[in-house]
Amino acid sequence: MPSNQCPLGALPARFRRTRVLIVGCGDVGQRVAARLPAGVRVLALTSSAERVAALRAQGLVPLRGDLDDAASLRRLAGLADRVLHLAPPPGEGTRDARTRALGRALLRRTRPRALVYGSTSGIYGDCGGDWVAETRRPAPRTERALRRLDAEAAVRFLGRAGGVRASMLRIPGIYAPDRAGGTPRERLAKGTPVLRAEDDVYTNHIHADDLARACIAALWRGRAQRVVNASDDTVLKMGDYFDLAADLYGMARPPRVAAAEARGQLPLMVLSFMSESRRLLNQRLKRELRLALHYPTVEAGLR
Repeated sequence: MPSNQCPLGALPARFRRTRVLIVGCGDVGQRVAARLPAGVRVLALTSSAERVAALRAQGLVPLRGDLDDAASLRRLAGLADRVLHLAPPPGEGTRDARTRALGRALLRRTRPRALVYGSTSGIYGDCGGDWVAETRRPAPRTERALRRLDAEAAVRFLGRAGGVRASMLRIPGIYAPDRAGGTPRERLAKGTPVLRAEDDVYTNHIHADDLARACIAALWRGRAQRVVNASDDTVLKMGDYFDLAADLYGMARPPRVAAAEARGQLPLMVLSFMSESRRLLNQRLKRELRLALHYPTVEAGLR
């Protein structure tokens, strides 16, 4: 890992080593922190006083701040060499004021060398099952995806205006057996239906550990203003994914229903995923970030 030159002049010894700020230090952020070399100082932004002790116990330096309160972010200016932004956008609307507030705070003093933003593959919208490279024009169909696209625009602006090597990971469904809700077990136990074969859609996945490794690779190797599909090699339709999981767990396969029938049975969030079909190409992940997947397929990861 490259050494880091301090642009702020003579500082206390604790500031002379590489400093990574994780914004949105949930499950994936904590996996990132656990995989960074011992010499890296990891700062974690949190808006929750209850999380401070837990983050500190993991060897992180907790910083109190709220992305919805721009004034609370001023202390972040000049603190980190590299920033990993995994915090979600607001819960409604089509804009992400949180990412813009973070960007303004980071521009106040010495800018970080690199910023990596965890976006979503949902910004591509429905691609009719096509193979999708990062050059495909975004066509978001939900407000949730529009907020992420707006955040990407804010990250690009930060890169151009601040000379920050900003890059974006477009992330599909995250899974892991040791992640809360990270496997299909609960849904299989409920007997939630999936689409029949003729109506089914392609779905994409990444193991949480591989995603954490992708985040680290992007912090050091990501190209400026570059988008990377952070997806594994799995090529499966959604129903086949649940069938695979059911067989691995020794559980009953879910019932299959027609798309019209599903609209009357399933929550809107589930239906939104069932209405978009795409297969993500991941050559940039492997060639540019030089990431060898530990779990190249969901079968390997679920086992």
